[in-house]
Formats: sequence, structure tokens, C-alpha cells
Amino acid sequence: MTLSDVVRVSLADYFRMVQKETQNLVRPLSFDQLWRKPYSYGNSIGNLILHLTGNLNYYIGAQIAGTGYIRHRDEEFTDGGKSKADLMRDFDAAIEMVLSTIARQADADWVAPYSAVNEPESQDRFTAVFRCAGHAYHHVGQMIYLQRELLKNQ
Repeated sequence: MTLSDVVRVSLADYFRMVQKETQNLVRPLSFDQLWRKPYSYGNSIGNLILHLTGNLNYYIGAQIAGTGYIRHRDEEFTDGGKSKADLMRDFDAAIEMVLSTIARQADADWVAPYSAVNEPESQDRFTAVFRCAGHAYHHVGQMIYLQRELLKNQ
């Protein structure tokens, strides 16, 4: 197994873990709970999932896979009407796009130059995907605490 193989497998496993944890956190929530902000200073779980979906579709989809995705970041934090099924369908589609993009990366692709809005100027594809993985799990951590707050009185 080459280093590139290890990178592909490890990143794919990590994004699958993020997907599974997100699905498990959302499963017991009602529509209202999904979009409720239990703290005045934070986001809802639904908005965090919209944000992750937009993040992955832009930073990996548009910038590496060439999907043509156009991000509307502000709406990720203000929208709140999608059904749980539609929200998770879009999130799962973003994860599947990430997995297929990762699977297509060869040695030379991982070190290819990468640029995107709000990213450091000198970066490679591996670093971009790695940063997206860390960013995703950061928000999973937030969702864990939000879900506990939302379900504590049930």
C-alpha cells in the first residue's frame, strides 16, 4: 500500500465517521428541534449541517472536483425550513462527492496547488481536504452538545 493509498483510505474513513455521527445525532430530533437554537449566541444543528454541506461542496466540490457549486455561505446560517430528509439527503450527497473526489486523487493530485476564498495562498489539495475534515468534526462536536441540550428534558 502506498502513502497515497493510506491517505485516501484514512480520509474516506474519517468522512464516513463524520457522516455516521451526524446521522446519529439528527435521528432522534424533531423538525423543531433540528432548527431550534438552544443558545442565543449559537446555531441550530440544522444550520450547522447546512454549513458543512456548503463547506464541503465549495472547498472540495467546486475547487477540487470541479462541480461548479456556487456557495451562499450567509444562507447556511439563516435558512431553516428544509425537512430533515432533504437536509440529510443534501449532506449525504456532499459526503459522497467528497468520497469520490478523494478516491480519484493520485500522488501528484495531493500536492497540486489549491486555492479558494478564505484559504491561505500557498496550499495543496491534501491540506485543503485535511482542513475540511477537521472543520467537519469541529461542528460534529458542537452538534453533540446541542443535541444533549435539546433532548435533556424528554
